[in-house]
Amino acid sequence: MTRPSGFADTGTGFREIWALAWPQILMMFLNFLIGIADVYVGGRIGREAQAAIGLLTQAMFFFQVVAMAVANGAVAAVSQSEGAGKGRRANRYVWLCLVLGVVASLAILGIGLAGRSLFLSLLQVPAPMLPTARYFLTVFLWLLPIQSFFNIANALFRAKKLVMVPLYAWGLAAVLNAVGDFGLGLGYWGLPNLGYAGVAWTTFISVTAGMLFNFAALLRVGMLRASEFPTCRWVRQGIGYLLKVAWPSGLMQIVWQTGYLVLFAITGSLPTGSVDALAGMAAGARVESLLFLPPMAFNFTASILVGNLLGAGRPDLAKRVGYRIVITGVLAVTLMGLALWPFLPDAAAILSPDAQVRLQAVSYLRYNVAAIPFTVSGLILIGAMTGAGATLLTLFVTGSSIWLVRLPLAVFLGHRLLGRAEGVWMSMFASQAVQALACLYVYQFVNWARFGMGGGKPRK
Repeated sequence: MTRPSGFADTGTGFREIWALAWPQILMMFLNFLIGIADVYVGGRIGREAQAAIGLLTQAMFFFQVVAMAVANGAVAAVSQSEGAGKGRRANRYVWLCLVLGVVASLAILGIGLAGRSLFLSLLQVPAPMLPTARYFLTVFLWLLPIQSFFNIANALFRAKKLVMVPLYAWGLAAVLNAVGDFGLGLGYWGLPNLGYAGVAWTTFISVTAGMLFNFAALLRVGMLRASEFPTCRWVRQGIGYLLKVAWPSGLMQIVWQTGYLVLFAITGSLPTGSVDALAGMAAGARVESLLFLPPMAFNFTASILVGNLLGAGRPDLAKRVGYRIVITGVLAVTLMGLALWPFLPDAAAILSPDAQVRLQAVSYLRYNVAAIPFTVSGLILIGAMTGAGATLLTLFVTGSSIWLVRLPLAVFLGHRLLGRAEGVWMSMFASQAVQALACLYVYQFVNWARFGMGGGKPRK
């Protein structure tokens, strides 16, 4: 059989990796700017607002779990279909993923609105934060179907290597978010000063604008042709692989996000300084996210390249490309971390005027910056295996590192041994090390390529 022409013949060296990665690095930088603007403005409104923004931004990932699972399934199914030269099958998966994601998010919206009070109580939100947290939760829930379409569409564009489209969409969202945060959140430029409500509705407006841009782009590039809408017969055949990839990915997101929510709850119930620790964690996470723009972009790139190469029948090359991306990402981000280390107090001061919050943010950052080699290598290997559809393996690795290492250590160190937030940060460092080593073992010694559509067999 003749190998199909296309992606596998265009080269998979560092130039190809960089061509896909740099627009995604800029995209992640825009996402970072959105988060920085939210936390900065929240800090000027009050520490309760700042802590609520950090907490609810993280908590909403729990409600987006189905959309993120579908997005990961979309990357695997669409990238492998493109690599195999089956564009029509790829576009049918585009339709299927968008419909599934939006319908599921509408159901979650209804459940979330009905259970808001229970959800906030489970998070152990401190009493001074409750009104603000409830308002943000309500607005973010109504945004959920729109955000699901936005995120899934971004994943679909990446799977087809149209990486500039998500960049433009995030650019539009970032500009609107900055204007709205300072205008509606702080009353700049003669706009009404709505406080934390202005920040919440700015998020709604900016993400909606990005979603509409993506919808127009999907139509323009021909990814939503009516003639390629999947028939019921095709759905019965095609949905099997999508669900095979999506359900472990969705469960992994639940395990991951629930773990983070429990970590927030552990931090929020510390014997001393719980509100300062939560606000410092929110501010520190924003600074930390700057360092993880390149590895997230390389994570996406690994998914694309590995998926395409498996679709083209080149599992051997797919594995080598994954290692190339790991080496590139670890070296780049480690150097960034070393450069930022002396300026961590200054970075924390930019995001919060409160002295105690700054101290907590710096402590958080020192442990997480030190963990960069572990965090980055694990993240990129997870991306590579996601492109192969091996989400069952990433579920096992991620779940074990969080629930068997991070959370028990956080309780022991944070509540019992030290009695302060530093114990929680230590547990994060330890769990990242365990996760990275486990990912490396699985990637090297387990046949993760068999989870691809072609069973990981070389195409002759």
